Amino acid sequence: ILCGYRYFTFSIRTVGPDLACTDIISTVEFNYSGELLATGDKGGRVVIFQHEQESKNRPHLRGEYNVYSTFQSHEPEFDYLKSLEIEEKINKIRWLPQQNAAHFLLSTNDKTIKLWKISERDKRAEGYNLKDEDGRLRDPFRITSLRVPVLMPMDLMVEASPRRIFANAHTYHINSISVNSDHETYLSADDLRINLWHLEITDRSFNIVDIKPANMEELTEVITAAECHPHQCNVFVYSSSKGTIRLCDMRAAALCDRHSKFFEEPEDPSSRSFFSEIISSISDVKFSHSGRYMMTRDYLSVKVWDLNMENRPVETYQVHEYLRSKLCSLYENDCIFDKFECCWNGSDSAIMTGSYNNFFRMFDRNTRRDITLEASRESSKPRATLKPRKVSTGGKRKKDEISVDSLDFNKKILHTAWHPKDNVIAVAATNNLYIFQDKIN
Repeated sequence: ILCGYRYFTFSIRTVGPDLACTDIISTVEFNYSGELLATGDKGGRVVIFQHEQESKNRPHLRGEYNVYSTFQSHEPEFDYLKSLEIEEKINKIRWLPQQNAAHFLLSTNDKTIKLWKISERDKRAEGYNLKDEDGRLRDPFRITSLRVPVLMPMDLMVEASPRRIFANAHTYHINSISVNSDHETYLSADDLRINLWHLEITDRSFNIVDIKPANMEELTEVITAAECHPHQCNVFVYSSSKGTIRLCDMRAAALCDRHSKFFEEPEDPSSRSFFSEIISSISDVKFSHSGRYMMTRDYLSVKVWDLNMENRPVETYQVHEYLRSKLCSLYENDCIFDKFECCWNGSDSAIMTGSYNNFFRMFDRNTRRDITLEASRESSKPRATLKPRKVSTGGKRKKDEISVDSLDFNKKILHTAWHPKDNVIAVAATNNLYIFQDKIN
């Protein structure tokens, strides 16, 4: 898996001095088949890319993705009761399994979740009785005969239409949505509560977790991420800013304030510092496709947990341990609060997560090999193999290494996605989407 990746496309977004804050990509997600890839940005837009079929005449285009549909999912709003602006930024996108010719996805900003239908239209009806071809209504008294309308071919049109709007259920900012394995319900999580929704019902949801204390001054932790189990519709997990993960079973009680399992790694007292609590906060949690494991990402590492063992992770991978000596400056520039995501490959044998300087890290769980790659226009020519990058932590720096002091903390990869079946990965670097595929021998 880590033999090499080729870069072959990126998003059509503004670059250079014209970069607007609204163009920054805020989420990336493949659908269940991997045929479609959706990105959301801070401007409330959703851009969907479609996988181009492989051609015998052009085998080098294997895995090419092109723009399929673009639509405005959310608009900026204002909460007049709280005098609060609600930005349009897309926090999460989750696809629903395809049931028919149309595709459905959930997108959310801080307060409102929307269910979108993406469908194709390549025929139009002609020959109406009550209106002319240009759409004007005809005089009913002048109609002397009836016509049967016919469907005529037209240029392919991709339409995105909102089918459901789930609003007014979260007091705090939504950080996660996750579709349940029953494909009928989904959960949404904010800082203090998790709600369970039915996809057909928009006017009510069930509150299944509420950690808000009676006195907000007693608040010690917040919910950072939540996800449903891929096979058991009654099981879900949520992570906290204290570095703990709780697994809950909805069969036990209607309100899952009492967890079924509690995952926490004991802290080493010798390594405790002022920043320990901040860097232990979990920014993402993901179940493996098999449902046996889950992966969590904190500021410096990725951990893989066996659901049957709560006291410590079975695997720990250091993402950028060389930044431990830089935590003071990272705290001053607020980078220490960045929320990095992580993802599994289709077979759960490898994991990927982002870092700074547009670096992203991949770890092979079988061989325990790891690699650092860079997503940038300067180092990546289309269809060229990516070269591994290394960071020098001090002493004599080798030719191809980059010094830890010269890392650019404004260039960061927070959002990544892995194709559910193939070795194709999508990496969001600020306002650019990079798609890489494994090397063709």
